[in-house]
Amino acid sequence: MNTKTRNLLAAAAAVSLGVAAPAHSADRIPDDQAVRNVVLVHGAFADGSGWRGVYDELTGRGYRVSIVQNPLTSLADDVVATRRVLDRQDGPTILVGHSWGGTVITEAGVHPQVAGLVYVSAISPDAGETTAQQYEGFTTPPEFVIDTQGDGFGFLNLEKFKAGFAADASDTDAAFLRDSQVPINMSAFATKLEHAAWRTKPSWAVIATQDKAFDQKMLFHMAERIGAGITEVEASHAVLMTQPKAVAGVIDQAAQGAKATAR
Repeated sequence: MNTKTRNLLAAAAAVSLGVAAPAHSADRIPDDQAVRNVVLVHGAFADGSGWRGVYDELTGRGYRVSIVQNPLTSLADDVVATRRVLDRQDGPTILVGHSWGGTVITEAGVHPQVAGLVYVSAISPDAGETTAQQYEGFTTPPEFVIDTQGDGFGFLNLEKFKAGFAADASDTDAAFLRDSQVPINMSAFATKLEHAAWRTKPSWAVIATQDKAFDQKMLFHMAERIGAGITEVEASHAVLMTQPKAVAGVIDQAAQGAKATAR
């Protein structure tokens, strides 16, 4: 596993001020870089459109980026959806998961095309563990409230959505996320994993320091347990949307760091 690092990205501040480097430029990956594919996996209460900013950053650098649309009906269904996209990759790939998507990439990441894993404020169980078990011993902030429906699917509470999910987004963006959220089958959190890809694949973790979906201690505990290189970014749980340049930078770092593994 790679050496743990903790960096508060100065780029995050630049992005928040609206300062962004053009995507064509010196950031483009070299023609001989081994890992050129990225697959992005969203989490619960959202869909793949949240990755748009990260997608634009990475494609601007020359990566081939694919986005999984999880049905959120079960862990097995989400893993199948992810493997379906991985099967379409033409070479070694960085697999990225946000939130619940971390559980999905942990299971699906044993796919032979996967050269490395990036957890973006994400969950990383071990084989034989459930997602729900990762919360044991930690306290979820009160801003993050799930309303479970009679059919067993959960939505985030409408009144607390912005504070719990996207506190650093604009009111209009947060409202759109709130009103377009995709419910998850809550039973998925109780499903045991069969595989833990992080045991055999190098891993990186982005930790949003203002994340209200998880106890901060829980995020660090999970990232440290899997031996991930840790990057802290000042952002909410919606870090993939509000700080896409910072998240893309870690994914780029992973693609370069996994180069030796992919040979």
